[in-house]
Amino acid sequence: MLKNKVEEVLDKVRPMLQADGGDVELVEVTDNGIVKVKLQGACHGCPMAQMTLKNGIERLLLKEIPSLKGVEAVQD
Repeated sequence: MLKNKVEEVLDKVRPMLQADGGDVELVEVTDNGIVKVKLQGACHGCPMAQMTLKNGIERLLLKEIPSLKGVEAVQD
């Protein structure tokens, strides 16, 4: 299942985020291939969060799962 595969890829990113006091939670994978995540801890509100999202999380997800279209952060 696609959601499980996304979780596996996020598990590869988590140690880097957790080392900086943050984390990422998978909210949903939409039918049109958009992964929605919630940045947590130190990542939430961090000025570098958008760069982490695009250059780290999104790049790895699109590399590992080419059928995805992108990654978006959602707020509470």
